[in-house]
Amino acid sequence: MVRPIAVGLDGSHESVSALDWAAREAARRGLPLRLVHAWEGMPNEAEPVSLPELKVPQSRARTVLRTAVDRVRAQYPQVFLTAEPIRRLPVPALVTEAESAELLVLGSQGFGGLGGLLAGSVATAVVGRARTPVVLVRAGFDAVDEHVPNGAGQTSAGTPYRPVALALDLAHECDSLLDFAFEAARHRAAPLYAVYAWRLPHTHADTGEQGPAPGQGDAEWALGSVLDPWRDKYPEVTVHAEAEHTRPVHAVLRAAEHAGLLVLGREMRRGTVGAQTGHVTRMAIQHVSCPIAVVAHG
Repeated sequence: MVRPIAVGLDGSHESVSALDWAAREAARRGLPLRLVHAWEGMPNEAEPVSLPELKVPQSRARTVLRTAVDRVRAQYPQVFLTAEPIRRLPVPALVTEAESAELLVLGSQGFGGLGGLLAGSVATAVVGRARTPVVLVRAGFDAVDEHVPNGAGQTSAGTPYRPVALALDLAHECDSLLDFAFEAARHRAAPLYAVYAWRLPHTHADTGEQGPAPGQGDAEWALGSVLDPWRDKYPEVTVHAEAEHTRPVHAVLRAAEHAGLLVLGREMRRGTVGAQTGHVTRMAIQHVSCPIAVVAHG
């Protein structure tokens, strides 16, 4: 069974950018696209509605989905498309949608601000619960932003794709991250930049000392041994690997500066309650401007 790319919509600028990114990704991968709008208390379409407070969410859902369907059909007529309002709270509804999707795409506003519902706390909560990869897209991120500037330094959709940046923590199982990142690079014919930030116990990174840090060779060997089987599996993907003696947040933010997509991992902690996102992921959501794919592992 072919699993779709799902996108959660709330009518905000962020969710429109998420819709556009999801439609482009569906076209790149040849996958169907599923549009959903979730809102608790929204009446069933077959139920007669007399109270104005019930008509508003129903009418809004129709408008959001109809506008999104028209937008995708106009720009990507080759993409098979479905749309559905969901009468549940957004977080559990979207987590459930993710279970049957190849990936879930949401708008992202980082933390704070007055944007759409899905661009704030809901998106963050979904990232912390979903087992399927979740891609967060900021408002204003367009198709041209996925590509490197042309010779004149201008944005252009006719140039090659920007790199896919992948942040690895070799203390955890990485196969799901590697699979997602290599597939993303392959579909874009883009290079993959893999970064591994490491520090020896009881040492400080970014000390300013010249020359390689003690243990640099071991870190590079460990990163290479993880990447080599995937290089063999994806010979068409150009891989650049860097083991950095620095704090993970610093390495991730630098790797994302010129990337078209950043891929991060989220450890699934069994037996815990509530959203679980690490410090690096939270900082990336707050500061990185390109789309961020958060892939659950472990």
